[in-house]
Amino acid sequence: MKKSLLIIFILFLSFFNLLAQNPEDFTIISIKINDPILKNIISKENVDILMRRNGRVYLLIEKKKLGRFFLRGLRFEFAESELVPPISKHGLNGAYHSYTELERDLFNLEQSYPEIAKIFDIGDSWENRNIYAIKISDNVEFDEDEAEVFFVGCHHAREWISVEIPYLLAHYLLLNYYQNPRIQNIVDNSEIWIVPLLNPDGLEYSITTFRYWRKNRRDNGNGSYGVDLNRNYGYNWGYDNIGSSPNTFSQTYRGLSPFSEPETRAIKNLFEQKNFKAAVSYHSYSQIILYPWGYTEEPSPLNDLLERLSENMANLIYQVNGNTYLTGQSGKILYLTNGDATDWILGIYNIPTFTIELPPIDFISGGFFNSEEDIIPIFKENLPPALFLIEWAIENN
Repeated sequence: MKKSLLIIFILFLSFFNLLAQNPEDFTIISIKINDPILKNIISKENVDILMRRNGRVYLLIEKKKLGRFFLRGLRFEFAESELVPPISKHGLNGAYHSYTELERDLFNLEQSYPEIAKIFDIGDSWENRNIYAIKISDNVEFDEDEAEVFFVGCHHAREWISVEIPYLLAHYLLLNYYQNPRIQNIVDNSEIWIVPLLNPDGLEYSITTFRYWRKNRRDNGNGSYGVDLNRNYGYNWGYDNIGSSPNTFSQTYRGLSPFSEPETRAIKNLFEQKNFKAAVSYHSYSQIILYPWGYTEEPSPLNDLLERLSENMANLIYQVNGNTYLTGQSGKILYLTNGDATDWILGIYNIPTFTIELPPIDFISGGFFNSEEDIIPIFKENLPPALFLIEWAIENN
């Protein structure tokens, strides 16, 4: 009986292999959290932990490894139906921006509002795409003694919604400057820097080739590709192998050294030239507002301030659509990370900085696959906390 089951399973895998369109052919499985083999699998194999839910862990793995897992006695269930995102009504990426579309729309904003918007090419990606920042301020051509605030999206390629929220923030500020006294006051008294797309190579690969791609597209030279940009910053980089990985095949591979990647160096160079007072890094998913430290469960020196600000931001979000965003120190309420952007910003510059994990709340509710109809509601609920943080920076400049 066991032999028959093994033959059926091998045939099943062979069928999957026939469907494979490229070497990065993945599937999703779920495993009980208390499975004794799970920890060993996660530490030794190239698996991507998508979420933990109802006593199970959901993993994205290469299909070619299923036979090895099966023979080792790992008890898993397929969640293959969750792998393929809903078909867009408007092409591969639908209402979401590709690199080219974002480039076009950013320069259109600059052309439409030249007095208060200016585009900067702050660096090139691994595949030589431009990394754009849009600066919004009155007297935009000059550096004034005003509060500088930073927003960035798309460290991780598959998190398409994280491009849209910072882009729409820029669009909103410019569109409403001449007709909304609050927005005019914000723009006149601050310098807002927005990088909607830090990982253009990864985003393009996610759109055209593999929707679940996470890292950038560095060729690691051993058959693996990509560095997790949000593990490549210099503060406590490589602190341990739990919060990041030295394995090039890992989804949290931290790179060869701090700031080894041109994308993170672009952010480093920008911060060295500016005097930012607050920062936000947009990600998805989970509906959580996180703050440092991520590398440890110990609180940071700004813990009380970060807790208070994040709670205010979450309350503002709730007032829009009734969505609840949890708040907390990332190393405590989510998982340990090291070499991430917010730890570096706080550790080096000692300013309030937050990771906002956008909706949905879990993988079952959609995970990385936000519907096109979700873009505007998610932006609208994240606009008030962004404005609140900019005004806080102005008041505390």
